[in-house]
Amino acid sequence: MTAAVAAVDLGATSGRVMVGQIGPDTLELRQLARFPNGPVRTPDGLHWNLQQLYAHVLDGLRSASRWDEGIRSIGIDSWAVDYALLRGGRVLGEPFHYRDERTAHGVELVHADEPFSLLYARNGLQFLPFNTLYQLAVEREAGMLDVADRMLLVPDLMAYYLTGATVAEATNASTTGLLDVATKCWDGELMDRLRVPRGLFPRIVQPGESIGTVLPHVAETTGLATDTPVIAVGSHDTASAIVATPMTEPGGAYISCGTWGLVGVETEAPVLTRTAERANFTNEGGVDGRTRFLHNVMGLWLLSETIRAWERDGEKVELEKLLAQAAAVPDDMPVFDANDEVFMAPGDMPARISTWLAERSLRVPATRAEMARCIIESLAQAFADAVHDAGALSAQDVSRIHITGGGSLNELLCQRTADRSGLPVMAGPVEATAIGNVLIQGRALGAVSGSLESLRDLVARTFNPRVFTPKGQ
Repeated sequence: MTAAVAAVDLGATSGRVMVGQIGPDTLELRQLARFPNGPVRTPDGLHWNLQQLYAHVLDGLRSASRWDEGIRSIGIDSWAVDYALLRGGRVLGEPFHYRDERTAHGVELVHADEPFSLLYARNGLQFLPFNTLYQLAVEREAGMLDVADRMLLVPDLMAYYLTGATVAEATNASTTGLLDVATKCWDGELMDRLRVPRGLFPRIVQPGESIGTVLPHVAETTGLATDTPVIAVGSHDTASAIVATPMTEPGGAYISCGTWGLVGVETEAPVLTRTAERANFTNEGGVDGRTRFLHNVMGLWLLSETIRAWERDGEKVELEKLLAQAAAVPDDMPVFDANDEVFMAPGDMPARISTWLAERSLRVPATRAEMARCIIESLAQAFADAVHDAGALSAQDVSRIHITGGGSLNELLCQRTADRSGLPVMAGPVEATAIGNVLIQGRALGAVSGSLESLRDLVARTFNPRVFTPKGQ
């Protein structure tokens, strides 16, 4: 038996709707819609246009139902931490973007009540200034939490629009900082300490559970059957990507590489040591109760924001040509700290990188090819360091690295990560997030069965990775 499902995959720069065919020996994807997604700046800050994003989702689902009238279910994944506040089912303004400058004040507010070391013991999360609890502290000070009666993370909001049901999917809830890392339940005591109302947070559902069926007007708009369920998947896109990372044997580390590079290993339980805290590693929820023990690296944002800066001068930059030119640059380009918060916000990335290097008396790239190579080298070093740390902190013997997502198409990045880590890199699948979304839907429908390892075996049998061997090996 095979099943056709729709995977809604929303990223921080673009979104897609894909149709997946899944069965015991079948795993196929077809993209039916792709649409842009990005921030909008208004006088009060940087926001997402989620109403427009939802309209794109409906259009994509309409295309999916026209392509295959037998769509059995829908799954939604997206980036983490961002949310909408609602009252009486109505969204209170356009949600803020996690790169908005307000988050710095949120850090001050939270840490005045709860030092980071105590937070880490409760939620297991690395320090990131945009985590949801910091954003909610700013909302609290502005009085918004006195008005709102519900908070929904982005994929949960999209599920609400489709079904009318309000839930919090577990893997994404784990990124808020308000989930107890041990019990995997909302941490009511921490909410009280931070003066965040407990009633904002809906019940938690696990990947594979049905959230509800599509509303009648959604069925009419999209052409889907009225009993089509929306099934919870690993709604944090990294959780779905790791489901589809073909780590069929022990020793695999992963890098889910897109706007961000999520670098780590999978563990059965959280790693909450002081050493892990000092290394700024995070313990996020994975599918089937696994833990995603990882470190966030700035990722391809550094390169894409650099290209945007160049293109503001009016000249189109061809990425393939730029990377070919970068590959011809010698390996001895300087390396900057890809994790430095100075690179977080949108803006003139080439100028920031040049300033960072100059302040440390390091050579500043003289050409665009050199700048691109400098970014690739810095990312590869950050990836290699994070893989090494993930293995040491989790007491795992890492023998290879799996790179999935858009970064798996960047041959220079894959090769230099292999060279700098001394480990072979297995690149692909590029659509790991959507594949993981499809796999969990397929298992919920009974089209496939078994553990994560069996699902990954299906990925390994249907998608052949490219292998990059370290130089000299």
